[in-house]
Amino acid sequence: MAKTATIFEWSGADRKGNKNKGEISATSILEAKNLLRRQGISAVKVKKQSTALFKKKDKVTAQDICVLSRQIATMLGAGVTLIQSLEMIGTGHAKVSVRKLLMEITNEVKSGNPLSSALRKHPLYFDDLYCDLVETGEQSGALETIYDRIALYKEKAEALKSKIKKAMFYPIAVLVVAFIVTTILLVFVVPQFEEIFAGFGAELPAFTQMVLKLSNFVQSYGVFIAAGVGAAGFLFVRAHRKSAKLRDMVDARILGIPIIGAILKKAAIARFTRTLSTTFAAGVPLIGALDSAAGASGNAIFRDAIYFIRKEVAGGIQMNVAMRATNVFPDMVTQMIAIGEESGAVDEMLGKIATIYEAEVDDMVDGLTSLLEPMIMSVLGVVIGGLIIAMYLPIFQMGSVV
Repeated sequence: MAKTATIFEWSGADRKGNKNKGEISATSILEAKNLLRRQGISAVKVKKQSTALFKKKDKVTAQDICVLSRQIATMLGAGVTLIQSLEMIGTGHAKVSVRKLLMEITNEVKSGNPLSSALRKHPLYFDDLYCDLVETGEQSGALETIYDRIALYKEKAEALKSKIKKAMFYPIAVLVVAFIVTTILLVFVVPQFEEIFAGFGAELPAFTQMVLKLSNFVQSYGVFIAAGVGAAGFLFVRAHRKSAKLRDMVDARILGIPIIGAILKKAAIARFTRTLSTTFAAGVPLIGALDSAAGASGNAIFRDAIYFIRKEVAGGIQMNVAMRATNVFPDMVTQMIAIGEESGAVDEMLGKIATIYEAEVDDMVDGLTSLLEPMIMSVLGVVIGGLIIAMYLPIFQMGSVV
């Protein structure tokens, strides 16, 4: 069983006698000293890295895997061996978690295990699609080419994910801030005005009375409402994780949301075609490629449609005919795939479709952001401005009477 890699801190001098210090990943102090010696460093002090009590754990993210894949592809393309590539990337990476992960993978490969087998031991970071592609590259002897495709696929997937997050995050963040500001005004500011109004001895405007009642309601029941909303949210998230039926229903409902639904549909098509293009071009049989694409589509409606296509294709039906029968994919997509099937260049056509839809998602996200900015600012102005006007309206009326 391979030893777990540890991060060691070192200080010493290089070949020119310049003093230096840094970190290195190794399984023991002796191995760390040997690695440093190979790099031309004469280590004076090597010790295990101390862990701060409240130090934030640096997790391996999807973006880390994306960058890691591109680095491996670049090094393999430059003629560097796989083990050397893994060691060089692992030694120089800024994140401790990534260095540790790469050290464990490197040890597996050094022990004679295939890279795909080593990657499968870390399913949180390398999914079945990733491992299947690497295994295909190992079997065909074209790991360099396959890794270049993997890197491109991961880069496109992360870029698409970033665009979707951008479309969702901005309006949600602004609405949350608006809710917090409104709650603060109702709980802390409005009651101060209510005390002032108590000494007026005159009937308050209807708008002001409505805001005062809303403030009293929030003060009396706000805690219970917040607790209820929090409990409902927790139960929904829990049920969403456990119930496949609920997840499928949510996926179907989300696609019906104006603008957002259209973006998610185009994103699902982009993911499907990009995944299918990558796997098919890598030499994976179409049936297996469709299985991978179904899992990567990100939406239950498209997943079920792709499984239907897989079943039809396995029965001898052309893919474009099966896609048209699902009534899920646009005519342009089915027509382009039909052309690809006739010309024998399905993978290239799928790549072109993915590029088109990724660009459309990008444009729609930018358009949505531009559209939402003035709308959200208007809503904020009406809500917060309305509260302020409601509080000053009695004062203005008194001034007009005097």
